Amino acid sequence: MATTTPFNAATAAYGNASRLINQAAKPATDLTAKANIGGNSFADLLAQNVQGVIDQGKVSDQMAMDMVSGKANVVDMVTALSETEMAIESMVTIRDRVISAYEEIMRMPI
Repeated sequence: MATTTPFNAATAAYGNASRLINQAAKPATDLTAKANIGGNSFADLLAQNVQGVIDQGKVSDQMAMDMVSGKANVVDMVTALSETEMAIESMVTIRDRVISAYEEIMRMPI
């Protein structure tokens, strides 16, 4: 026997997940609060890229909600989802390379 989830329950779960992601994206302490000495710092660049991924995710979320309500086109929703997927994959690649560089620095003899 297949169980069905009411639409409202699925929407509430999706909304809760979105809220948790937004809360996780805003840390309690500002790591970029130090004075900027000439040009963009790596922390600023990283913060801008993370914010771009978050914004792209919000666009994708809104497009999915519009699709459910019948206001959006399937092609637009798929395009928004693929753009979000590419942004997340790029962010994961950057994270992996930063971790790899850190590990390599830690292996260097003093």
